Amino acid sequence: MSNLSSIRKEYTTASLSEKDTADNPIVQFDCWWQEAINSQIDEVNAMTLSTVDQHHRPSSRIVLLKGYDSKGFVFFTNYKSHKATDMENNSNVALVFFWKELERQIRIKGTVQKISDAESDEYFLSRPISSQIGAWASPQSTVIASRDLLDKNIADTEARFAHQSMMRPPFWGGYIVKPIMIEFWQGRPSRLHDRIEYRLNEEGVWIRNRLAP
Repeated sequence: MSNLSSIRKEYTTASLSEKDTADNPIVQFDCWWQEAINSQIDEVNAMTLSTVDQHHRPSSRIVLLKGYDSKGFVFFTNYKSHKATDMENNSNVALVFFWKELERQIRIKGTVQKISDAESDEYFLSRPISSQIGAWASPQSTVIASRDLLDKNIADTEARFAHQSMMRPPFWGGYIVKPIMIEFWQGRPSRLHDRIEYRLNEEGVWIRNRLAP
């Protein structure tokens, strides 16, 4: 415990003021996203997705951002996975990006819904063939006896699509998180971090405020 308590880092890379942020949080996200891309951060699109199950117990896991626009943030998964079951029962979710190289964090709260079949088809068919086969082969989140089951499913899937066109599994596709709150966090010295929060009001207008660290 003594070793853990001594672990700390001073954040000194940058600052964040209201005048330096856009009026719209998606525009601000795009600005930070481009800077993260240019910084060549490893797994820059990795984000924590938090859901709540039917017993009100939260779960978090890393998923990959695969698109964003003014409507929200898109990722893909198995529709029978634990996270999908949670989202079916409770559409309120949260996302977190942490880019330690830039000493930045972005928190997002919103509601989630499936994207269209056409959009899911388009993305699925753009994936590497190994990822397409993996989506068919994995009964995601279910208990399996051994790795042998996956190997058999992969072989069966490869044989199935050896002489026919690949298609998206009906149990796999995309979701979009439609934000109602986005917070931009910039690390600062002495834990006095900069936090700029945007909240969507009832009129659909984004309200921007500074939060105490």
